[in-house]
Amino acid sequence: MSTNDYLQGTLPQMLEQSCKRFPERSAVYFKGQQWDYQTLGHLVKRFAAGLHSLGISEGDRVGIMLPNCPHYVAAYYGILQLGGIVVQINPMSVQAELEHYLSDSGAKALIVFAPFLPVVEKVKSVQELTARIVVELPATDNELPAGYLRYENVLALAEDVLEDLPATSTTPDDVAVLQYTGGTTGRSKGAMLTHRNLYANAYQCYAIMEGDLERPDRILTVIPLFHVYGMTVCMNMAIFGGSQQIIVPRFELDDVLQTIKETKPTIFPGVPTMYVAVNAHPRAEEYGISSIRLCASGSAPLPGEVIKEFEAKTKGMILEGFGLSEASPVTHFNQMDKRKVGSIGKTISFTESKIISLQDGETELGPNEAGELVVRGPQVMKGYWGMPEETAETLKDGWLYTGDIAYKDEEGYYYIIDRKKDLIIAGGFNIYPREVEEVLYQHPSVQEAVVIGVPDAYRGETVKAFVVLKKEASLTEAELQDYCREQMAAYKIPQQIEFREALPKTAVGKILRRRLREEEQGASAT
Repeated sequence: MSTNDYLQGTLPQMLEQSCKRFPERSAVYFKGQQWDYQTLGHLVKRFAAGLHSLGISEGDRVGIMLPNCPHYVAAYYGILQLGGIVVQINPMSVQAELEHYLSDSGAKALIVFAPFLPVVEKVKSVQELTARIVVELPATDNELPAGYLRYENVLALAEDVLEDLPATSTTPDDVAVLQYTGGTTGRSKGAMLTHRNLYANAYQCYAIMEGDLERPDRILTVIPLFHVYGMTVCMNMAIFGGSQQIIVPRFELDDVLQTIKETKPTIFPGVPTMYVAVNAHPRAEEYGISSIRLCASGSAPLPGEVIKEFEAKTKGMILEGFGLSEASPVTHFNQMDKRKVGSIGKTISFTESKIISLQDGETELGPNEAGELVVRGPQVMKGYWGMPEETAETLKDGWLYTGDIAYKDEEGYYYIIDRKKDLIIAGGFNIYPREVEEVLYQHPSVQEAVVIGVPDAYRGETVKAFVVLKKEASLTEAELQDYCREQMAAYKIPQQIEFREALPKTAVGKILRRRLREEEQGASAT
């Protein structure tokens, strides 16, 4: 295939290509079991046929509310093979969130993990769905609520219609996935990611990680697949390259390290909190992490001190990249032959990016000038589902306005300073949380840290830090402030420091700065 072909296909075509080329190659490893590409392709077709027999057809939206498991892969590609649209749902969603995802998308069916049925049963719109499918790990014969079918029963339904599965008219520009954003400002928005978006980004990621079709990678798939990062950099990239997904349901450090020891993955897509956890493990180097040729970090800024400690301990290499839901997600990545610690790397293939003025939102800035990062490329979303005004605010002349403040250096490497909405303005000074956090992470007693702006009667805002100490470490607020005083200007020093046992995180492991901000707002209101 030519490079242009990767921008013209659909995801089912991508899967079919790998099934034909590598039928006996391992596609999925899960808890000691393996499925080759031929078997995976057959499972996908059976699940599509089963959905069709339940009344799901081309264009219908189907929610997936599952942890990482082989059923997720089969369901995702089965929906797409039928011409449907996948609605990505965090399995930890509460009732109100699930109600929004289902009603906003107009979902016709839901595939749900059995332990989450108590939440699902409370959602009114669930009762209106055409199909409600339950996945159990492992499968049981326990009685299900009325109106629910087991995943295995859906596969069984396929036998009568398997050969009569209707052809679809799906094109590369049709929507494949509704990827709901975090909803940090107002209600969560569904980014419409097309087949072209996702196929292209799988290829782009494969190229920058120097994949080789003849020497397939083994990709540690612990990032949640419902998250855009896991979906593309683990699942879709693996299928594009005929690679193996080593699927792990959740990040539990001892289980992950044992899996690494048993399966010897070559690529580990992770997030900063995962690398922090590995750093904190007293015997991490004994689990064969040297098999991993590349650790890709995304979703949140990775402090330089974490990289140094991780690489010294494990001999693995971490390359940082950047992406967002609206871009499928990857737009920037460090190069294998030249990494710049602290940088998100260069713009990836077929993608353009620039820094524009925060004042007028139009003027392109030069090297080392901070402004908003905007990107354009085949991976950029079609828009927000049912939200034309929000789409117009975010997409302008094909450019995606990311909301991130960044700059680029003379060599074209980009650096994220912070989110526009996270900027702290204290006494007229602009303070970027990330630069304060970088200093906090350098303290030998600090394991995790996050910084927010809190109201201050005199300065308007002031800096507050939330800190988790390393095991058995001891540190006072005054001692940490003294340390900061040696490393940064006085106006940036956290005026308040709160020590915690743990910090709130998303399912992918990203620290929830928003949650801490909401807690502070609630405390100040009482």
